[in-house]
Amino acid sequence: MLDRQLLNKISDKLKKHHLSVAIAESCTGGLLAHTLTNISGSSEYFDRGIVSYNNQAKVELLGVPEETLKQYGAVSEQTARAMAIGIKERSNVDIGISTTGIAGPTGGTKEKPVGLVYIGIASLKNVEVKKFIFSGDRMQNKESTCNAALEMLLKSL
Repeated sequence: MLDRQLLNKISDKLKKHHLSVAIAESCTGGLLAHTLTNISGSSEYFDRGIVSYNNQAKVELLGVPEETLKQYGAVSEQTARAMAIGIKERSNVDIGISTTGIAGPTGGTKEKPVGLVYIGIASLKNVEVKKFIFSGDRMQNKESTCNAALEMLLKSL
């Protein structure tokens, strides 16, 4: 369940500091952009969202190096970092956020289990990537990823 108070706090801070945000999503499939734009007035800070579900989209739309994808895979700290930086730079916004992971129930491996997610935030100050392992069903994992990204965004403001 998405936290309305959290969304309002984020919205207020983004507006107060005149910051803009763009989202690069993979495993959340647009849920994060959808959630951020559920607040009235979100056009003051929300620039765009890109759902880069396959590797070619990550390369073409976000500038993720093919070598990063080959060496580390789409679900990796390195790819989340490149996605966050790519959306920030290509959108010319203050904050770029990325999500990449395995929502499930299929697609997991021993090294990269279902529920493994990396979230990246590229801000004016730095780039932070966090690793999570969620244990819900597909929708719960997507919602957990969205909530974690929103918490990271709030902390970065």
